[in-house]
Amino acid sequence: MIRKRVLVSGRVQGVFFRDTCRRVAEAHGVAGWVRNLPDGRVEAVFEGVEEPVTALVAWVGQGPRSAVVTGVEARDEPVEGLSGFRVR
Repeated sequence: MIRKRVLVSGRVQGVFFRDTCRRVAEAHGVAGWVRNLPDGRVEAVFEGVEEPVTALVAWVGQGPRSAVVTGVEARDEPVEGLSGFRVR
């Protein structure tokens, strides 16, 4: 099990980024959450088996069709044992 926290920059709010992220995470069996930040970025935490979590980190680099991602910062964190995936 691994955990990644990501910060996504660009045109990532108002483009269904969070809901699409939730659906992709659930399809991959990844737990965590996603939220908009006041500065226009999206923050997410992905927790689960390494391969699906890595796939989610790669997905946020593209985002949904109408998003324009200009940057992704990802860092490892200690696993907390989250279950389910929430939009905050």
